[in-house]
This record gives sequence, structure tokens and C-alpha cells, in this order.
Amino acid sequence: MESADVDSKAMVLLMGLRRCGKSSICKVVFHNMQPLDTLYLESTSNPSMEHFSTLIDLAVMELPGQLNYFEPSYDSERLFRSVGALVYVIDSQDEYMNAITNLAMIIEYAHKVNPSINIEVLIHKVDGLSEDFKVDAQRDIMQRTGEELLELGLDGVQVSFYLTSIFDHSIYEAFSRIVQKLIPELTYLENMLDNLIQHSKIDKVFLFDINSKIYVSTDSNPVDIQTYEVCAEFVDLTIDLYDLYKNTLDSKGTNDQEQGNVRELKNVSELGNGVLIYLRQMIRGLALVALIRPNGADVESCLTIADYNVDIFKKGLEGVWANSRLKPQEQPNQQIE
Repeated sequence: MESADVDSKAMVLLMGLRRCGKSSICKVVFHNMQPLDTLYLESTSNPSMEHFSTLIDLAVMELPGQLNYFEPSYDSERLFRSVGALVYVIDSQDEYMNAITNLAMIIEYAHKVNPSINIEVLIHKVDGLSEDFKVDAQRDIMQRTGEELLELGLDGVQVSFYLTSIFDHSIYEAFSRIVQKLIPELTYLENMLDNLIQHSKIDKVFLFDINSKIYVSTDSNPVDIQTYEVCAEFVDLTIDLYDLYKNTLDSKGTNDQEQGNVRELKNVSELGNGVLIYLRQMIRGLALVALIRPNGADVESCLTIADYNVDIFKKGLEGVWANSRLKPQEQPNQQIE
């Protein structure tokens, strides 16, 4: 089994019974595969690992559903000790009692060897269910899981549940919330984004991982799924437009990239309701995406203020990353003007 450097990576363990959708989730979220193309994926027979780096180095390990993690030859204790989050996938369109029993058994073991592990349950493939059935399935799975844990004396264990599908943005939203729990600097980032909003005409702001469309942080205002979808799609659109244009050549035939001048990823557009959507590249594969509401003010001045404050935010973000092993209260604070 491939191992991860537990000192430098936050580990997410993706588990569930066979054909529950684990491989499809990995391919869609981390490899930008089109959801319909996942219909042709073969069942996973060996553990696989995905890596990506944002403010943390994250590893996502997918374990095959048929694997017996409790065989003597399998070092389950070492594996679960290295995990920050256990993500268990339940197929909502299948008979899920066996999955719940399996989940409870895994939670019992994982919590024993690693009491600080985050337990996350994806109630998956809900795209084929009516709204009423989604609610009923979630309520039933939560209740039955609670009963199983109660019988095992684990009623105090916190479990988070998410309704997900690879055919909409719900899987990205769920993984965003899961990953955020593994970022020690999350509170500090949220305060910085609140500060940015306070000094700009920004309604909502996200800090996206460009490749996966997971947002590693947002401001303290509630997240509206439609707002998130608009911002995530704007990231895709910006990358597509960026890739259309080659780097310019100078008089000697040398392009910008060869000279070390890499074009910054930046895009601003106006939505049909008059709101501006604003994207700026940050550090380590991150992009800041904000919704700006001019409210009658001059658009150019709004964007000038946004650029100025985002520059300061980016410097603060560089400081957060440089001091990522320090406690949040020990990190230097920067005030946006």
C-alpha cells in the first residue's frame, strides 16, 4: 500500500462498500472527469492515492470496498492513526443497512486508535431521488447510524452527513467542508476574508483550489449553493479563456514564460443582475473569487479598491502559509485599509 508522509500531509480516507461511487468521486473531483464518463470505470481492486497542495498538502486515499482492513496482515492501526478524516460513502439508491453496519464497525475501530479523527458520511447518488425521498433517506440513515453507535457505546462520537451527487456541485461543497476541518489556519483565513469584505463592496468571497474547485475557506456569511456554483463555474471559464491565448513573444522571439514572467490569472465579468464577479490568482494553486455589488458606485473605483485590498490579502496569505506551523494567535496580523 502506498504511504503518505503524515507529518506534511492531511490524510482523507475514502471508504465504502463496492460500487458505492468512491472511484467516481475521485475522478470527478480530482481529475475533472465528466460525470457520465465515470459509468465506464472499473471497480477499484487496490488502494489508490490522490495528492494536491493548497495551504496544506492533502492526500486522499481510496480503499476498495472488498478489502478486509482488519486482517492480521493489514496494518490498520497505523493507517487510521495517520488519518485526519474518514469519509464513508453510502449509496442512497441501494439497500444501505449493510453499509451502516460496516460504517459503525469502522467508526468503532477508528475512534479507538484515533479519537480526534473526523467522521464524514456521504449519502451519495441522490441525483436520482425526489426531494422528499432525499430528506427521508438522510433522516433514516442518520437515525440508524445513531442506533448502531449507541449499541457500541459510541453515542458521543460526532458524525457529519452530506447529500451528494457527482452530477451537481454538492460533492464539491461536501469535500470543501471536509477539507476545511483539516486546515489549522481556517479561523484566521475566515477573519482575513471578513476583513476584506468589510473594506470592499464584496458580498461573498471564496478561496478556491483551482484544480479541484474545492473552496478551502470563505467568509463567515452563510454559503448559498447557487452562489458557490456561479463562482466555481467562473473558475472553469477563466481557465478555459486563459488557455486560449499563448504567451506573447518579444523582439528576440522569447515568450513571457521563458523570461520568467508568468501571466497572472485574473478575470472580471458582470452578471445579468449587475453584480461583478472577480477572480484573482493567489498562491499554491489558489484563486480568490468574489461577488462585488457596486450599488450605483463607479465600477472602476470599486475594482481599484478591490485590487488594492486583494493585494494586501495576498500578502497576508503568503504570511499564513509561511507560518503555517505556528498557532493562529502567534501569526502576524495585517490590516486591510
